[in-house]
Amino acid sequence: MAVTSIMTTEGEITSKEGAGVSSSLTDGMHDAWVLQAENSLNVFARDNFSDSYAALNVDVKSIFSDIVSSMVAIQGIAYDMSGYFSLREAEDKINILRDGIQRNMSILRDKKNQKFVNEA
Repeated sequence: MAVTSIMTTEGEITSKEGAGVSSSLTDGMHDAWVLQAENSLNVFARDNFSDSYAALNVDVKSIFSDIVSSMVAIQGIAYDMSGYFSLREAEDKINILRDGIQRNMSILRDKKNQKFVNEA
């Protein structure tokens, strides 16, 4: 698998999806979900971090990676939950990832935090 992303890596995505993720997921599916996640993040934050990401300080980049990889992992888990030990395990993974997304998005939505990220 070779995921194309500005803000995250294949390793971060697959580690969050876990061992039960469907083997029928394709690179194209992950790539599409990555694009959707990065665009959603930019629109939600009302700042185009995709364009400025390369210039950001490494100390602040991980929040973007966490959001995008979690959003993509949720899609991967939801695609086919039959590989997980139980439906509850898959749902728990999704809930944990969603909570992290919501926390990080609320941090990025704050204009003071966006200024800090851009100037760090």
